[in-house]
Amino acid sequence: MKLSLFDYHLPSSLIAQSPTKPRDHSRLLVYNRSANKIQHDHFYNLPDYLKPDDVLVFNNTKVFPARLQGRKTTGGKIEVFLLKPVQGKIWEVLIGGRVRHVGQEIKFSQGLQCQVASKLEHGLWQVKFNKTSKEVLKIADKIGSTPTPPYIKKKTRLNDYQTVYAKKTGSVAAPTAGFHFTKSLLKKLKSKGVQFEYITLHVGFGTFQPVKVNDITKHTMHAEFTEVDSSTAKRLVKAKKQGQRIIAVGTTSVRTLEAVFTRAGHKSPANPHTGFKGWINPFIYPGYKFMFIDGMITNFHLPKSTLLMLISAFIGRKKVLDIYKKAIKKKYRFYSFGDGMLIY
Repeated sequence: MKLSLFDYHLPSSLIAQSPTKPRDHSRLLVYNRSANKIQHDHFYNLPDYLKPDDVLVFNNTKVFPARLQGRKTTGGKIEVFLLKPVQGKIWEVLIGGRVRHVGQEIKFSQGLQCQVASKLEHGLWQVKFNKTSKEVLKIADKIGSTPTPPYIKKKTRLNDYQTVYAKKTGSVAAPTAGFHFTKSLLKKLKSKGVQFEYITLHVGFGTFQPVKVNDITKHTMHAEFTEVDSSTAKRLVKAKKQGQRIIAVGTTSVRTLEAVFTRAGHKSPANPHTGFKGWINPFIYPGYKFMFIDGMITNFHLPKSTLLMLISAFIGRKKVLDIYKKAIKKKYRFYSFGDGMLIY
């Protein structure tokens, strides 16, 4: 399957540079699969499209300020982008600049420093800090900056790049479909009888990486840490058996639910009654048969991205491109801070 099949043209003026305020005043494109019907609305009217006993599944991961500005022993500036702790004081990172080598020492403020330990594939590095992972995260909260995608040119406050229900620290990118939810909207959904469940998937750097192969079936998906606790797993399995609609908030929730509850994308499948904790890397593209979710809330995604391929697997590639064409004509805002879609 050719990568070029997932391309489309987007005017740069439609790439959102900041979130809508209030957040739930973003626009909402609703697509009913069975009726093949598109509706145009606002996100604050989401309750009108959901039924009592529908289950919304949120990713409660929390973004941390992963960009650290340091100095080399020569005095020159250098940026270290924290990706994930590996073991002990070792972290997987990206290092800015052209001059990088094993053994290089980098110093930051707050007494934090690291030494480059090894070079990995895909431009990644391992470094060893002089602090534990927990200490590194605490210091990053003080001295780090928000790790926004490259298409966002404006400086972004961390609070703007965080969902209102973010709880568990570990992501270098936000589950952006959740940006549209406000506390008042969540309250309205609760009062309607919509059931809330929370899973955790820590979004990794792979979310920024483009697909580099012409045949998408040859693409290797990045692995990300995921956790679904046993009580959540039991409630989700029960809801599914009872015929309640499972609606995933964001592609990260989609991938987690499909991987954990259909035994796809990881070597040690979860027992759906005991939950799951570990690494998953499901790559969902056209031809995949969805087994667990009944709908999703998502944003408008980049051309040729794995996220666009996932949406294409759910409603068809041609339908996605047709919907995107209509959205562009109606001046919807795209990408992380853009408008949302409800597909069911």
